[in-house]
Amino acid sequence: MTRRIIVTGGAIIKDEFGRILMQKRSDYGDWGLPGGGMEAGETIEETMVREVKEETGLDLKHYSLDSIYSGSRMKYTYPDGNEVAFVMFLFTVEAELKGKILDDGKTLNFKDHENESLQLMFKDLDEIDLETINLVQKPVFQDLKTNKVGILRS
Repeated sequence: MTRRIIVTGGAIIKDEFGRILMQKRSDYGDWGLPGGGMEAGETIEETMVREVKEETGLDLKHYSLDSIYSGSRMKYTYPDGNEVAFVMFLFTVEAELKGKILDDGKTLNFKDHENESLQLMFKDLDEIDLETINLVQKPVFQDLKTNKVGILRS
């Protein structure tokens, strides 16, 4: 078994109604927030901006650090047995959404080149089913649903 730390940058992007942009990922088939792993030499902000652009096509207007997740809730074992621990930096993000949403009023009109995003949809927090959330991001949504605040979360 390999043990390693993976640093990720992700985004909490809300629309004008306060709904959160959810991404159905092709790698797991689960829902979560747009974001991904840091590349060597990047700042965490650069990671988040790059990942959001790659996965959603959105340009960011403003962002601020929302929370940092680490600790026992962030351990994950891949199907091949490799164990990792994530350190997840989440940002509250304001993105340019004008002309980007389909007529249904909730689906983001974007097809990424790497096919990482199967679907991008704005959802109210109360309609997000924790059972459909990626295991690594489940603590984030548990905290969002219980209004847990604070930068450091373990």
